[in-house]
Amino acid sequence: MTTEDRFYPTESPSLSSPPVYSRPEPPPLDERGQRRMVAALVFAVIVVAIFFAGGIYYLFLPTTNTARIRDVFIIFMAIQSLLIGFALIILMIQVARLTNLLENEIKPILNTTNETVSHLRGTTVFLSQNLTEPVIKLNQYMAGLSQMLESLGFVRRRR
Repeated sequence: MTTEDRFYPTESPSLSSPPVYSRPEPPPLDERGQRRMVAALVFAVIVVAIFFAGGIYYLFLPTTNTARIRDVFIIFMAIQSLLIGFALIILMIQVARLTNLLENEIKPILNTTNETVSHLRGTTVFLSQNLTEPVIKLNQYMAGLSQMLESLGFVRRRR
């Protein structure tokens, strides 16, 4: 699935602002799918329990010697190695998917966010220089003029 298939750009208010992306919601599992998942999980637990119970039964037989115990232990270790290998394969696939997500979907979003922040920074500097500074200077001059007029006695201070 490509980036175009996953994200749909919505209308942007102006040409200078970056497009806004919305991710469609994945469809929820229906009741049938949930039942299948639970049934598969229960089946896996039952199979593992049968193997475990069989091993315990085999160990408690009166004719069990150390060679048989060793063999059962080797079988358990092989099953454990298979499960760990399967888990590692799933983990590697998830890491590959995460890397793909970071490179192809998160990185462009961060780049557009950085562009927006730099535009906002430029707008802030522009407003500061062309609006805020002149208003502050005008207020300074007016305060100085009112103090001078008050000092000369032309204006009385209100109480």
